[in-house]
Amino acid sequence: MIVMKKINVDDVTIVSVTYNSAHCLPALSEALKTIKNVVIVDNASDDDIEAQLQITLPDATLIRSVKNLGFGAANNRALATVTTPYALLLNPDCLPTAAFLAGMLQAAETFPDAAVIAPHLIRRDGSPEVSYRWPTTHWVSKGPKAEGPCCVGFVCGAVMLLNMAAMKKIGFFDETFFLYYEDEDLCQRVFLANQQIVLVPDVEITHLSRGSVKGPNPLKSEFIRGYHHAQSKLVFESKYFGAADASRLRWKTLLLALLTLLPRLLLLQPRYLARLFGRIVGLCRAYPKHSS
Repeated sequence: MIVMKKINVDDVTIVSVTYNSAHCLPALSEALKTIKNVVIVDNASDDDIEAQLQITLPDATLIRSVKNLGFGAANNRALATVTTPYALLLNPDCLPTAAFLAGMLQAAETFPDAAVIAPHLIRRDGSPEVSYRWPTTHWVSKGPKAEGPCCVGFVCGAVMLLNMAAMKKIGFFDETFFLYYEDEDLCQRVFLANQQIVLVPDVEITHLSRGSVKGPNPLKSEFIRGYHHAQSKLVFESKYFGAADASRLRWKTLLLALLTLLPRLLLLQPRYLARLFGRIVGLCRAYPKHSS
């Protein structure tokens, strides 16, 4: 008979990266205020993150960066301090509940060999966010949302339960990716190491996608999103498929972006325009060399 090891909340460290995300803390803290191990890494926000933490999560550990490190690098700073068997990466724009936390603990007991465990993300309108799949290098994912626990090749980095023993052997985030594709790269390396990424769809959490940043200049934030999405797309392509493929992808994506520009100008949607301009600039500039 297999005896599963009991996992409790003290076996998990909650890690959340903030950037002008103080407005998310009241909702985020509802399920976290009684948890002993919570680490917040702040990427040089302009808001009142420290004051809000004193109100909402006074016992949390705050790591403040003097500059914006990016999503993956900031998570790495927190993961370097984790001493518990598991780390739960949790975007500040997620709404954890007691049922969600209990479900993740149960999943860790049920799948002790999994390197990564992920729940089902739910959009703000209540519909499922199907943000998991197999790597496109192997299979094309088809069909409706998962109906039961299954191994996949990619899960969204908004919520990930990391088995620290397994992940220390594989490595955490490649800091070449400032924003976007860092979760894709992490999952790709887990997949190539023949380790398990387990989706548990019965465990659900609401994800208010793109709701974590509330800075003084929303158009600048949209430009930055577009810029780093384009840069990271090219970094990922170069890392796994080579520089020649990345070059072809650059020109194809740039052409599509330029064709989209005129309709966007006519529709006068400032946020979409700012993101599109960011994408075009990101595609035109040299991208950073990935880590080996």
